[in-house]
Amino acid sequence: MTDSNGLDPEDRKIVTLARSARARNGVPEGAAVRDDTGRTYVAGSVRLASLELSALRTAVAMAVASGATSLEAAAVVSEAGAVAPEDLAAVGDLGGAGTPVLLAGPDGTVRQTVPAVPQA
Repeated sequence: MTDSNGLDPEDRKIVTLARSARARNGVPEGAAVRDDTGRTYVAGSVRLASLELSALRTAVAMAVASGATSLEAAAVVSEAGAVAPEDLAAVGDLGGAGTPVLLAGPDGTVRQTVPAVPQA
């Protein structure tokens, strides 16, 4: 477990943005990523008949589509107990293996921070 009060203000910001996206859109997950210039990209999970994306993969895709070339950090707010390997791989593809991914519960409390793992 990670003490949310001890988070860097920029990390706390992406957790708050992810939590807001989840609540605002009424989706199971909210996510936010911060690129190497400090810009943030926020998304909720996508569930369509022809397209299903996690919130974190959607946020990474938004960053890439907006021209981001690297990530500093990512956050996902979910009831899940772990970040999906596919989500970690997406963050790792853009940010590198050491990019921290914060997993917070719906109340915004960070439960764990794990490094991203690039896709092999």
